[in-house]
Amino acid sequence: MVSLLDVQGVSAGYSSVPVIHEVDLHVNAGEVVALVGPNGAGKTTTMNAIGGFVKTLHGEIKFGGQRMPSAPHRRARNGLAFVNENRSVLRTLSTRENLKLARVDPARCLELFPELGDRLDLKAGDLSGGEQQMLAVGRALAREPRLLMVDELSLGLAPLTTERLFGAVRGAADTARTGILLVEQHLNNVMRFADRVYLMLSGRVAFEGSASELAASRSRVVQAYFGRGEAEQQDRG
Repeated sequence: MVSLLDVQGVSAGYSSVPVIHEVDLHVNAGEVVALVGPNGAGKTTTMNAIGGFVKTLHGEIKFGGQRMPSAPHRRARNGLAFVNENRSVLRTLSTRENLKLARVDPARCLELFPELGDRLDLKAGDLSGGEQQMLAVGRALAREPRLLMVDELSLGLAPLTTERLFGAVRGAADTARTGILLVEQHLNNVMRFADRVYLMLSGRVAFEGSASELAASRSRVVQAYFGRGEAEQQDRG
């Protein structure tokens, strides 16, 4: 089976200085894959390299078995949608205008997140953080991408909003066969919703496996991720 996304030995960074080194990962259609790791591990650089916003120094990125075009907008035309850590909303435009600019029918977005129904004429900058993330994710999914990437899906959001967002991306994977690659800080969310997990440390992939394998090796992985004190706290919880 050909992976939807196949990252092969990719090193990437800024001003020819690599931040990530020889990263290998793949995402299949209908699969939710989580990228986890401490701050500075290279997660966002990996996402930006796949999106075409950071120069690839070595290796290659294939999408549907074909080498990715270099320009980000061409990658988008091929079916890649990317919600970055800033939530990708235009704050001075209304929710409705954000959707119109993306050529998205508001009704389709509201199917995913009906909570936005009475927020359509508010400026996106006046929405709560959770509503902004719903807008960004709903706008992306409404375009029916082949692959959705979300950097920091649940960062700073309330548990109920987090549940809604994870439910939407899981549903897209299960019903539309959308491939999902997301950065997530909370391991409990990863183990509940993700099919596979990549742990990054110091710009390299340190662990790859299923969510159940992550759960089985939780103490070792959490210790590497958080440090001994946090690992002991997680184990007690």
